Amino acid sequence: MPRALLSVHDKSGLIEFASRLARLGWDLVASGGTERALREAGLAVTSVEQVTGMKEMLGGRVKTLHPAIHAGILAQDRPDDLQTLADNGYAPFNMVVCNLYPFEQTVSQPNVTLQDAIEQIDVGGVALLRGAAKNFFRVIAICDPDDYPLVIKALEDHAQVDIALRRKLAVKAFAHTRDYDTAIHAFLSQDIATTNQAGELSPQISLGMHRIERLRYGENPHQNAAYYSRGGTKGFLSGTLIAGKQLSYNNLLDLDAAWRAASSFNAPTVVIVKHLTPCGIATDAAIAEAFPKALASDPLSAYGGVIAVNRQVDEAFVNALGALFVEAIAAPSFSASACAILQEKRKNCRLLQIPSSYDGRDLEIRSVFRGFLVQELDLGDPEMVSYRTVTNRPPTAAEVDALQFAWKAVQHVKSNAIVIAVNGATVGIGGGLPSRVDAVQLAVKKAGKRAHGAVLASDAFFPFADGLEAAVESGVTAIIQPGGSIRDAEVIEAANRAGIAMLFTGVRHFRH
Repeated sequence: MPRALLSVHDKSGLIEFASRLARLGWDLVASGGTERALREAGLAVTSVEQVTGMKEMLGGRVKTLHPAIHAGILAQDRPDDLQTLADNGYAPFNMVVCNLYPFEQTVSQPNVTLQDAIEQIDVGGVALLRGAAKNFFRVIAICDPDDYPLVIKALEDHAQVDIALRRKLAVKAFAHTRDYDTAIHAFLSQDIATTNQAGELSPQISLGMHRIERLRYGENPHQNAAYYSRGGTKGFLSGTLIAGKQLSYNNLLDLDAAWRAASSFNAPTVVIVKHLTPCGIATDAAIAEAFPKALASDPLSAYGGVIAVNRQVDEAFVNALGALFVEAIAAPSFSASACAILQEKRKNCRLLQIPSSYDGRDLEIRSVFRGFLVQELDLGDPEMVSYRTVTNRPPTAAEVDALQFAWKAVQHVKSNAIVIAVNGATVGIGGGLPSRVDAVQLAVKKAGKRAHGAVLASDAFFPFADGLEAAVESGVTAIIQPGGSIRDAEVIEAANRAGIAMLFTGVRHFRH
């Protein structure tokens, strides 16, 4: 008679599956709560204690860790192994049905304690699954209740589960234990510095990613795509989609870029992003007042973009949107009246509520050919950075305010990045170009007459004076840049000839 060992935390589908196994003549062996559930359902079941001859120990933490269990799972279908089992009074198991303690669900809860998390680290279940999956030629390993119908149908139709399905189930079991251990490692290491004293990144990085939702497609319709999340979070970008169509791959990329930018400002801020690059950033006393300024930066590019704000979306902000077509809006919250208007007049616009500002706790990971690049996130200038005036004329107080805004804004633009700004708003943005002078010329073109009296920020140094000269010709009066070029002296001389002010920050902010 074949034997199945059942030890599950998730008991969905368990009774029907076990009942059909029993009708096929399988002997059921179970532990703890699984045994109780089967008995209450009227099924004949042998307890693990009867098999091992020992009561469970340490409050149930030790039940199945016994040779009578693991020898029965690991024994191969050969005479010497079967004889060893017989000599010790053991019998083989032909199936292991096991799923693990809900570690990820536990640690995703707010204010979970370290002790609560540790209590949800399964030991015996992982050993059962690994043993069964290793010996899949003889043992059926099941970790997912969704696979019960597939297995029981194979047994009812053919009295066996073929090797192809056994292997598939084994692969799934190993993936289950892999992800489980990864989640544990990620949780326990999250409060440990990601860099050592020498500033090196950790030699091992645990991601613990789980697919949350399949996307319609990737960047293009012929590419498959899905959204994966870490740390038990369920929503997109740790937020909640409260209205609108399904978010697309490109929507998520743009919203992430916009949310990063909006989160970096303290004042009420509006960020409009199109194709991963801001086309308008503005701050003001309220987001409804900041929006027209952000839109005016580049109204043509803003069409069909996404918007992120760092304050609640209210009715005034919704009214300020006017007729602009917007793909998605991200905000820490939406007022009831704002939601009602948006859902009535913009039913396809995605509304993503993200309660937490972008904190940069995660590492930035990007794929390259057969590898990954990992870095700490750029969250702005490091501490203790001080700017210095390198020109004969220092900036005025008004220029300093505008330069500080422009310097923060340019950090969110694709390199080579140039931002022209005035009065807490961008008026011209040039980014994603291989030539810095071309980026200046694009920003100048976008700004037009608004460049007169404006300031300019460059994410990296000017390699030649030509970029600065193009800015001067447009009417820019002050510039902020990292400095560090071998031709800094030429650039400073050009600034002095033009009578403009220039600050060096000593910090570069490339964004590739």
